[in-house]
Amino acid sequence: MIAAVLGAVFFAVAGYIGSLLGAILVDRIPPLPDAPPQQKAPVPLLIGGCAIIGAVMATHSAQSQILMIAIVCAALVAIWITDARRGIVPDAFTLVPLGLLIVAAIWQHEWRVFLAAMIPFVPFAITAMLSKGRGMGWGDVKLVALGGIVLGPQIAVMAFALACFAAVAISYRKGRKSGAIAFAPYLACAIGLAIPIEVLR
Repeated sequence: MIAAVLGAVFFAVAGYIGSLLGAILVDRIPPLPDAPPQQKAPVPLLIGGCAIIGAVMATHSAQSQILMIAIVCAALVAIWITDARRGIVPDAFTLVPLGLLIVAAIWQHEWRVFLAAMIPFVPFAITAMLSKGRGMGWGDVKLVALGGIVLGPQIAVMAFALACFAAVAISYRKGRKSGAIAFAPYLACAIGLAIPIEVLR
């Protein structure tokens, strides 16, 4: 019980730090003319989600993984905020945790992480190339590579398929049948929801 509470607090702090970093970047990035409509990020809900992940990680995962997943959760919160507010996924929030995970995997001789990253990366990269960044941005592509390493290829593919479906369904429900949508929040949500599933299975 104590471990779960400590894990929840630690991850909630990580999520809060991520929200601060995202807000700082939003203030420095001017609105882009072709960006999707601005949305307000549900910061308290995101921090609460991080706390739940932290409680699960603290009671069902190795200590060596906890810090890394906390960094990923902070990055996911920051990504949600920047994409919802400015329609952009900064490289700092994808490439830094991605690089840390790759270095850790190489250190442990876990070469499968490259396959785990490439399986979701390839179809998203093709979509980004074909749409020339309008239907899918390269920030989203880097985010799915990060998700592939965190979740493993099987869960990542299912999570991202559900994220795509949810993005299209919600967009249609809001009456936006065309135009850009902030896709990274759906991907970040899919990763966040799938982390406890991967840990508990």
